[in-house]
Amino acid sequence: MKTYLKLLFSSEGSSPSEVKNQLLNMGFKATKGNYDFVYDWGSKSAEIDDLVWFADKVYTALKGYGVYFSIETI
Repeated sequence: MKTYLKLLFSSEGSSPSEVKNQLLNMGFKATKGNYDFVYDWGSKSAEIDDLVWFADKVYTALKGYGVYFSIETI
């Protein structure tokens, strides 16, 4: 199971490198293509409550950085 993250930066917010460092500290890996970052859950099959908890964690980590994000878990 993987969670994909797409970001939209603002010139009034933090730099992309600052945001990248924050996400790497959370366990995300940078990727190319349709998404900017991916989080691999490994063999764990996350439940809905886990995904909401994780989205809250991403929200808290990015709060104040001036970015918008979307999450998709497959």
